Amino acid sequence: MIIDCHGHYTTEPSELGQYRDQQKTDLQKNPLHQAERGILKITDDQLRESVEGAQLKLQRERGTDRTIFSPRASGMGHHIGNESTSQAWTAHCNELIYRLTQLYPNNFIGVCQLPQSPKVALDASVTELERCVSELGFIGCNLNPDPTGGYFTSPPLGDRYWYSIYEKMCELKVPAMIHVSAACNPVFHTTGSYYLSADTTAFMQMMTSDIFKDFPDLKLIIPHGGGAVPFHWGRFRGLADMLKLPTLNELVLNNVFFDTCVYHQPGIDLLLDVIPIDNILFASEMMGAVRGIDPETGHYFDDTKRYILGNTTLSDEDRQKIFEGNARRVYSRLSDAIGA
Repeated sequence: MIIDCHGHYTTEPSELGQYRDQQKTDLQKNPLHQAERGILKITDDQLRESVEGAQLKLQRERGTDRTIFSPRASGMGHHIGNESTSQAWTAHCNELIYRLTQLYPNNFIGVCQLPQSPKVALDASVTELERCVSELGFIGCNLNPDPTGGYFTSPPLGDRYWYSIYEKMCELKVPAMIHVSAACNPVFHTTGSYYLSADTTAFMQMMTSDIFKDFPDLKLIIPHGGGAVPFHWGRFRGLADMLKLPTLNELVLNNVFFDTCVYHQPGIDLLLDVIPIDNILFASEMMGAVRGIDPETGHYFDDTKRYILGNTTLSDEDRQKIFEGNARRVYSRLSDAIGA
């Protein structure tokens, strides 16, 4: 089985966007507008139409089996509006993922976004995570380390501000993918610089914190191949040494994992050479940041299965870990959701 741990619902029916536009209009009239969830009129047929020619088609063509599926990351928009804005928006986004998992239980497994807002406690996020796991059968969440959308004014991930969500994750035995949303800071391109910068920043915050001492069972996935982390592994090892910290193996590798959303063979080869195989989960980000065909290969950039198969150093056992085994280990609820 090939399990893609990083997929987003980027082909939503237009009604979802219209709902979001109305939220923004209400906020323009009154920045303190208290959003109501209301009703989102999207039929099952619309949901089927939205994925049949997109995610499901690519699953079939590329030979993957299951996608761990979450709402559009750039659409989380935690910097927009106030706490009520995010709570109403998040509930609708997660409900659509749940409905898709019910329509296609052999293709999609749910992961939720959280209703984060800048400088707001994580109580609502804890509640939504509990709902999505206990009631909707989701197996993890996306956690945004920078809900300001590129201004990085939130506490670092080692701050006790985050501890309530870590406690709930450990209680429910679910991991989080560390994933920012769209950048509203004009110095960043959302998918080209902001995502990768945030991935790298999050890793440094993890290695200089005590979160894995306080939460030894906590599991966090850094997407997009870890940003700059694998390429600069020696720098991080050197910084750990300078800061009188334990080795990276001791500091983070029992708790931190990397996906394979790296879109060329040399990049994947570097990731596989530097990061232990047990810490790598297969992913494509389908359908995400890069959707075109690579003119050098004639294949889609995000057809990452080709890169794993194209690496000449991996054993069959290693490939099985990357394609399936590691995901089952990191997402503790996965095997119960899809069977052995």
